[in-house]
Amino acid sequence: MVLKSFAPVMILLLCLFPFQRSWALEFPTSPSPQLTPGQLCHTPSSYRYPEQIPYCDRDVSPYVKKEIIETYDRTFGYRIENLPRDQFKIDHYIPLCMGGSNDMSNLWPQHVSVYTITDSLEEAVCSKMSEGKLRQKEAIQIIVTAKQDLKQVPAAFNYLSRL
Repeated sequence: MVLKSFAPVMILLLCLFPFQRSWALEFPTSPSPQLTPGQLCHTPSSYRYPEQIPYCDRDVSPYVKKEIIETYDRTFGYRIENLPRDQFKIDHYIPLCMGGSNDMSNLWPQHVSVYTITDSLEEAVCSKMSEGKLRQKEAIQIIVTAKQDLKQVPAAFNYLSRL
């Protein structure tokens, strides 16, 4: 009888908070625009590609990585800290090869189920930039779209194959 009286409360809560991802997932499947809007490199160690994109060397301390995981867990109710650490990496939303920075606003905890899909796309996009076939602005748009919606990855590969 207790369960029957609890059901309307659960339905009400689900209706009031339909976008509360943390109830269904233990980790994010895309970067949070709130915590990870993306950031370009402002202190480059070099410049790359025909477009001369500012490039920042990889420099993310273990402390920053831990802070990012804790912030995502605390803000969204994820359980990343309780999951095997080898299932995650701290990803640059705008990849370094596209001119992204090491700033916390460009980093998020990316699960293996996501990076196995997006890492090869990052490599392909940066390769096209290196060949001078893709400019930074378009490259970033491709990768941001793909990381926000993994279903877009095949279309992105298709587009790149035509360049």
